[in-house]
Amino acid sequence: MALLAIALGMTIATAMLAVANDVGDKIDEDLRRNGGNLLVTPIDDTLDVSIGGVNLKPASEGNYINESDLPKMRGTFWGHNIKGFVPYLNAPEEIRVNGHSANAELIGTYFAQALQYGRESFTTGARSVNGWWKVDGEWPEDYATWPEHGAPAVLAGITLARETGLRIGDEVEVDGKKLQISGIVNTGGAEDHAIVAPLHIAQEILGKPGKVRRVIVSALTKPEDAFGRRDPTKMTPADRDRWYCSPYANSIALQISEALPNVRVEQIRQVEQTQGKVLSRISGMMLLLTIAALLAAALAVSAAMAATILERRSEVGLMKSLGAANATVASLFLTEAGFLALAGGMIGYLAGVLLAHRIGQTVFGSPIDVQPVVLALIILASLIVTFAGSAGPVRKAMRFDPAMVLRGDA
Repeated sequence: MALLAIALGMTIATAMLAVANDVGDKIDEDLRRNGGNLLVTPIDDTLDVSIGGVNLKPASEGNYINESDLPKMRGTFWGHNIKGFVPYLNAPEEIRVNGHSANAELIGTYFAQALQYGRESFTTGARSVNGWWKVDGEWPEDYATWPEHGAPAVLAGITLARETGLRIGDEVEVDGKKLQISGIVNTGGAEDHAIVAPLHIAQEILGKPGKVRRVIVSALTKPEDAFGRRDPTKMTPADRDRWYCSPYANSIALQISEALPNVRVEQIRQVEQTQGKVLSRISGMMLLLTIAALLAAALAVSAAMAATILERRSEVGLMKSLGAANATVASLFLTEAGFLALAGGMIGYLAGVLLAHRIGQTVFGSPIDVQPVVLALIILASLIVTFAGSAGPVRKAMRFDPAMVLRGDA
């Protein structure tokens, strides 16, 4: 019974430690699929004005970011934490659909653009960062230049398609240039009212080669605490180095602004705050479950050890009558408890690993990675729980009076 109690307690503890160690990355990956957490805009840009999902700012107004500078984000201190980014170039345009005119926004972006920084090659765009985009049909390709034959493929927003009767395979004309609808996109945002084209195609139509208006960045960050929200300009050099070398959203934003000239980088607060709240609540719940499992295991061990000592009281009395010291009696029971702790800890660890993988597959759709250090923590926890549960019964055994025990009075 003691072995079973230890094994069950360590199973829960193993699973909770493994999930707690990996849940931050899992939740962050899920949140990253729902959009980026940093917004990059020109430092002197003017305010966007949108009505009915259509941006009314003229294409010539405001400043721009050089598209060629964007890969430099991968060269920052936390560049490998930047999982992807999506640049945008947008402006209101008049489009012709089936001989009729309509007002819509033209949005240029990356879908799955292959880029290179130094020797590193990577792919980024809306397909990986904007995981909530739903496309009925085919995603367009990211054209480097205007195709020689045929019209380039673009997406039509679902609301625009309903209002204008656009269907997959139709052609639209924007600024005298023909585009073919390869899919209907549903985002719940401004894209639903727009034509979403490959960035280089939109740059050519709008006359802004190599320029983008804003960039959404998806970065793997550490949830902000009080230290992460401090102003780095008011820190001591040691604190600033520590802050700079921590993957806070603010520190990554500062590094991006240092890598890209004349840009402003701001947090998209909803993502960061959601991540912090979810992590704190899940961590608290797992901590309570772990403590409850360990307490239950300690109580079960205490009850089992008390029953064992009660059954062996005559043997304890005989040993003490023959001159055995209290330390000798205690060492026998604690040695047995130690072997139970090691066996229960190993069984609980193996079962906990399976449980953690099951939780990962069920909740996050991918297995939980169990770090080797968890085994050492579980063995240590099983020893502490077992010895803590055995302390009371063993102390009682040390107090047995041999004469009373052998007479059957105790």
